[in-house]
Amino acid sequence: MEKFIVHGPCRLNGEVTISGAKNAAVAILPATLLVKGKCHLENVPDISDIRAYVKILESLGSNIEYISKNELIIDNSNVNSAIASSELTSKFRASYYLLGSLLGRFDKVQISLPGGCNLGARPIDQHIKAFERLGATVEVRNGNVYASRTTSLKGAPVFLDVVSVGATMNAILAATLAEGTTVIENVAKEPHIVDLANFLNSMGAQIKGAGTDTIKITGVKELHQVSSYSIIPDQIETGTFMVAAAVTRGDVLIKNCIPKHMEPITAKLLEAGATVKEYEDSIRVSMDKKPNSFTVKTSPYPGFPTDMQPQICILLTVASGTGMIVENIWESRFQYTDELAKMGADISAHGTTAIVKGVDKLYSAPVHSHDLRAGAAMIIAGLVAEGNTEVYDIHHILRGYEDITAKFANLGANIEYVKNEEN
Repeated sequence: MEKFIVHGPCRLNGEVTISGAKNAAVAILPATLLVKGKCHLENVPDISDIRAYVKILESLGSNIEYISKNELIIDNSNVNSAIASSELTSKFRASYYLLGSLLGRFDKVQISLPGGCNLGARPIDQHIKAFERLGATVEVRNGNVYASRTTSLKGAPVFLDVVSVGATMNAILAATLAEGTTVIENVAKEPHIVDLANFLNSMGAQIKGAGTDTIKITGVKELHQVSSYSIIPDQIETGTFMVAAAVTRGDVLIKNCIPKHMEPITAKLLEAGATVKEYEDSIRVSMDKKPNSFTVKTSPYPGFPTDMQPQICILLTVASGTGMIVENIWESRFQYTDELAKMGADISAHGTTAIVKGVDKLYSAPVHSHDLRAGAAMIIAGLVAEGNTEVYDIHHILRGYEDITAKFANLGANIEYVKNEEN
């Protein structure tokens, strides 16, 4: 069984370079299907979700050439299938972006209902609503999604009933080659949505308003090849290392990041008593005292991201006084608190609220990663805990963090990656 062993406690020091954004890459890779030609992508994160997407694209007929582990050329000239392998698509959530991309290219599309982290119900009803507004027929049966169109998709007004990153991106993908104008309202504003729009615009799409409440898309007949496009740095990986630096009372320069994207995390770290210095494309976080307690309420961007909620909780577990976390996005996001309780954390989680009373120390224990971000939180907890913390179910962590053990080790952490250990 694979696991990480974190030998704590430690104090992080040094520099770390952030990889490309997972949440942008998992939309940009399928977006290349809208081009009957080559797309040259840089700053692609080397993580299991991306490797799975590469396999899916190859199964559809894409030819993919790796220039390096973070740079690849995708040639979709010979894509001839719109039926994605259920074995591959069912393994991770972001496979649903194939629907919007393939609908822009084919009359009939089929993918399996996507999997991913167990964070509670994550229906795709808003995705379907957008496709149907554009003229597609969508049916879900036997664990598969079937989407079809008898003519080209037609631009139309689309209002999302809830702010959804996935539905916003899928609607953009489907509308890019649709005839006429599509106006999508009540959209998500996350940086990776802006990155997807910028990528499509670099190939000739006409998308305006990404990052605001309303996105306007004027459909074009075709997109052209892109000679080079670099994916933005990962906001959540940046935040993970920011929190890790603070909670270990370290001093870390985090390079290749966008400070503007980090403002809600920076605000909470300052409230906790950390020192945060921002530069053009880097952030330095240091801390030399016990953190202050604070309250966090997750909300869509530019609010505090739900994907940073488990990591920031570790800061509260060792803070002075009592803090509170209110989770407004995913109803099952507090599963990880039971793992932290094994390490001595004092957390009472009910419904959408967790009350966290700071303790003097955390202690090592075998813990499990219930999802991607909870797994990162377990590593951070191990960094401050007394003893050797064993983190299991690390496949979740490997979905979204590139070279995570090496990056922490370079900052002075003592962390091992144990592969295929005998039972």
